[in-house]
Amino acid sequence: MVTPNTKRFRFALPSENHVSGLKIASALLTKYKGPKDDKPIIRPYTPVSDEDARGYIDLLIKRYDGGPMSEHIHSMNVDQRLDFKGPIPKYEWAPNKHEHIALIAGGTGITPMWQLIKTIIKNPEDKTNIILVYGNRNEDEIILKKELQELENTYPQRFKAFYVLDKKPAGSNWAVEGYITKELLKTVLPEPGKGNNKIFVCGPPGMYKSISGGKKSPSDQGELSGILKELGYSKEEVYKF
Repeated sequence: MVTPNTKRFRFALPSENHVSGLKIASALLTKYKGPKDDKPIIRPYTPVSDEDARGYIDLLIKRYDGGPMSEHIHSMNVDQRLDFKGPIPKYEWAPNKHEHIALIAGGTGITPMWQLIKTIIKNPEDKTNIILVYGNRNEDEIILKKELQELENTYPQRFKAFYVLDKKPAGSNWAVEGYITKELLKTVLPEPGKGNNKIFVCGPPGMYKSISGGKKSPSDQGELSGILKELGYSKEEVYKF
């Protein structure tokens, strides 16, 4: 159990020597057809296991009421099978591809960001600096909070996280209350048009609309809008997962 409604699920690959073949950053598709379903349910997820992990892949799945795939996975028993298809390449990472990256995430949108964070931090040759702005409803729903705090404590010069909660714990100063705002992003993000930087966005539809505008399709990033456009960033400086 990662949060009250999110669990980490480990799926075995065909053998203990198999690797997933998923490069950073990429996703996969899950497929399930229930006995009463007319057609299969297909949903994309981003693994949180290491790229070179052998014998398994890990998914973080938040259970949504009425969400057919998340409810199915949360109800699965040990040794049940689930069909996967992939990889679905997203943003190909290479060490030091950017000087700074800023990750703006909401809820389960943390999963592709975690892929990037882990890959960069564990590579001593990669000197990329990372800023994370992570929005959730409350402290209990912060996915991977312990792991993020450990990285921030271990690599304070390279990784900094800012938490935004609808309702923060009384008297706390490690999070701000409310929404991810233009004022916050202007303060913590690298300056637009300066240096080799990239901003990544992943979260629920309302967050995309506010921050960057949505994608036109999985293969079309669409135009940049919202807060990032207002702050002066170009379409080329932003990637929407």
